[in-house]
Amino acid sequence: MEETNKFEIIIVGGSYAGLSAAMALGRSLRKVLVIDSGKPCNAQTPHSHNFLTQDGQAPGEIAAIAKGQVEKYDSVQFYDGLAVQGKKIDEGFEIFTQRGDTFTAKRIIFATGLKDIMPDIPGYSDCWGISILHCPYCHGYEVRHQKTAILANGEHANHYAELISHWTNDLVILTNGKSTLTSEQTQKIRSHGIDIIETEIQSLEHKKGKIQNVIFKDGSRVDITAIYSSPENVQHCNIPEQLGCEFAEEGLISVDMFQKTSVEGVYACGDNSGLRAVSIAVSSGSVAGIVANKDLISEGF
Repeated sequence: MEETNKFEIIIVGGSYAGLSAAMALGRSLRKVLVIDSGKPCNAQTPHSHNFLTQDGQAPGEIAAIAKGQVEKYDSVQFYDGLAVQGKKIDEGFEIFTQRGDTFTAKRIIFATGLKDIMPDIPGYSDCWGISILHCPYCHGYEVRHQKTAILANGEHANHYAELISHWTNDLVILTNGKSTLTSEQTQKIRSHGIDIIETEIQSLEHKKGKIQNVIFKDGSRVDITAIYSSPENVQHCNIPEQLGCEFAEEGLISVDMFQKTSVEGVYACGDNSGLRAVSIAVSSGSVAGIVANKDLISEGF
């Protein structure tokens, strides 16, 4: 293994959490490699909110500024590509990329995010992150008091109904098939003036990602400004699983308050192990970087 391929810490994922970890480590004089495939989950989202100093900025602009600041630290290097395999070795860990390159490090930080699985509804993926939203704290203010739908069923729909009703009274639930809400949930939801439509959805009409109408399979439609929905998602990277990291029931990487996984020397931060928000990703990345550095200091002192 060439010395140029050996690092103290490898960060897999170079978006908000990864860059935050890289900054903490660059300032800690650590030799770091950031491996990034350039596919952030919020690439289509026009604006990021609820992040002090960056409220309303385009996510890509925030990431570009962050990378430019991290690049000033000479000990941090970047690799454009996809990490596809990892294994434990005597010196720490070995990471293999899709292009056939191999790198080693004493510690690994996974800031790899999640991959959203879009439902099979024409127009959904075009509107995702623009007018189909997952978080009212990130985007609810911009669609406050507007005609809003919740695309969900069962307990998920019930939770969304309670939460989103704080941002708008003009609300409808689309279960896209037979409702699985309990009778008690249904009664409570309707008592707040929230309609429940069980008709299956045919497609979503939109203009450049901004939802206009929901078209149902029976030919009916409803005009909508925004939809709250949380599609299924999976880990963007399966290397933590290869290394034996434990996962929580919801599929997130299990970490403690210091962003440590169940595998010694492996840390995780950002969407892959916590709440999905840019501000939280940045915070958890900073923690992961600081703790990884402290662990190396303690190991060598």
